Amino acid sequence: MSAPAWKKIHDHVLAKIRAGRWVEGDRVPSEAELCERFGVARMTVGRALRELVAAQVVVRVKGAGTFVAPPRHHATVVEIRSIADEIAASGRRHETEVLLLEKSAADAALAVLMGVKRGARLFHSRLLHRDDGVPRQLEERWVNPALAPDFLAQDFTRTTPNEYLTRAAPLEQVEYGIEARQPDAETRRRLAMGRDEPCLLLRRRTWSRGRVASAARLWHPGNRHQFTGRF
Repeated sequence: MSAPAWKKIHDHVLAKIRAGRWVEGDRVPSEAELCERFGVARMTVGRALRELVAAQVVVRVKGAGTFVAPPRHHATVVEIRSIADEIAASGRRHETEVLLLEKSAADAALAVLMGVKRGARLFHSRLLHRDDGVPRQLEERWVNPALAPDFLAQDFTRTTPNEYLTRAAPLEQVEYGIEARQPDAETRRRLAMGRDEPCLLLRRRTWSRGRVASAARLWHPGNRHQFTGRF
């Protein structure tokens, strides 16, 4: 017995996401596009997308479309520390290069990630951390100005976003996940990586006073970094 039409659409979208073809923040084809592709009525596509929303696989943003949801990360025994603390604990020299520090507006995907309205003001930073002069981490971060209003005024060559946010937005909750990913050309260049070398990507969100305070993507060269912990 063949699966119902809505289940075929559901499984098609889920397979694309699980295979990494569509990743967090990517727009899923619209109802009209899926109707045309599968030759079904809009009601059938709507059922498939509702099931995916209920499973927190996708999110629907009114007036913008349907997007791949942030992954749901399970508990882990790994303790994530600031890269500056890790390097200092090893007796080496930590340096930071500020690549970008700006105000930005939340697109549909960032609005979902940060729990704000589309177009809301965010702070955006991109920093390169070096370990005894060798690139160790490329940090990209979005921050809620309501919780950390002085973020852009910080000298991140002397302190780190993690240190500032710990003071400005006391931590209530952390969500994170670690995965192996192939970096884009710019990330590969910044981290001085080989052509076929993968990255370890740490995605992290923090909450303070009941709201998302920051969301970060932390890229590490696969042959120069490892995550360890004790339980």
